[in-house]
Amino acid sequence: MTRVLQRSSAIALIAAALPAGAMAAPDGWGPLLDPADLAGMLDNGEQIRVVHVTGDSGVIPGAVRTSYAAWRGPDDNPGALREVAEFEAEAQRLGITADTPVALLHEGTDPTDMGAAARVYWTLKSMGVEDLALVNGGFEAWKAEGLPIDDDAAEVAASDFEADWTEEHRVTTDEVRELSESGEAKLVDARPSGFFEGLTWSIARPGTIRGADNMSYEDWFEGERMVDASQAVELAEASGQGEGALTVSFCNTGHWAAINWFGMSELAGLDGVRMYAESMAEYGRAGGPLDNEPGRIRYYWTTAVNWFSGLFG
Repeated sequence: MTRVLQRSSAIALIAAALPAGAMAAPDGWGPLLDPADLAGMLDNGEQIRVVHVTGDSGVIPGAVRTSYAAWRGPDDNPGALREVAEFEAEAQRLGITADTPVALLHEGTDPTDMGAAARVYWTLKSMGVEDLALVNGGFEAWKAEGLPIDDDAAEVAASDFEADWTEEHRVTTDEVRELSESGEAKLVDARPSGFFEGLTWSIARPGTIRGADNMSYEDWFEGERMVDASQAVELAEASGQGEGALTVSFCNTGHWAAINWFGMSELAGLDGVRMYAESMAEYGRAGGPLDNEPGRIRYYWTTAVNWFSGLFG
């Protein structure tokens, strides 16, 4: 059932029924779209595949829904990549092709939630999808602007999309270890400072990859929305990004790292930005050398504090 009737039918028909053949990105398209801008493009008849990443609180009319789990690895290593064929099958189910403009929405409950859409964006770009965008503020921002909402996702015809995977946006665990030792890349820890300093940890060993700097994913946000491109450039310059030939974003499981990668690569427009998808969850288990790793006494003390915080906080 459509909750907001005005404009809903037109948007639903446009977003759900994409014709075969090449589709140019609409005027005004960019990697970060405000909800009103996306709504205007749909109203104007632009052919866009709108994809909600998880959530069950409704959708943009005509949008399809995907589970974040479909783009993630196993529980013990969530940042690990699935087989490309699995990603390809999910993209086909969503009706995506290489030249389909795709707008991705997260739920928008808080800034960290945007990592889900950013991770799917990174994966689709690595698969060869050309025109991608994140909706700034996600579905919560869409609803806050009074834009049309449907209860149920659309049913669309599957595509015949064939992924053309590139490693251009990725580094592996072995490569990160080599880059850490050689100092030939700028390694950027996207986690909040407590993780970087070895004071907090979860799935990963405490500490950070040797030689890394810290730039939290939170720095890219003003409230619940990401900064614009000009502000992203200023942030990147202020933190020293782009000074080397290669910049690598990582976190615990490649979730927050996807936000940093998006901010640096897509918003600030820096060349040579890559993501370490598996991040600290895999690097720590592989025995990679760390900075800020706590000594034995500090380790057990902080572990106890973290455990009690989980019980009572």
